[in-house]
Amino acid sequence: MNWDRIQGNWKQVTGKARTQWGKLTDDDLAVVAGHRDQLAGKIQERYGVAKDEAERQLAEWESKADDSWFKG
Repeated sequence: MNWDRIQGNWKQVTGKARTQWGKLTDDDLAVVAGHRDQLAGKIQERYGVAKDEAERQLAEWESKADDSWFKG
């Protein structure tokens, strides 16, 4: 999945992000606003993981994205 599509539909996919990373708050997700680097930073902050681990988790999550994520 193209990250641009995730970013462009961020409000629709925040529920998926919350399911994946339950420690992220609504405020975290609002601040991130679909920016991949900021999401990685919030994952690092909330879960105490290294940048490479946060990036790995993001890549795995991104690979799961399909058209069903974007249906309103």
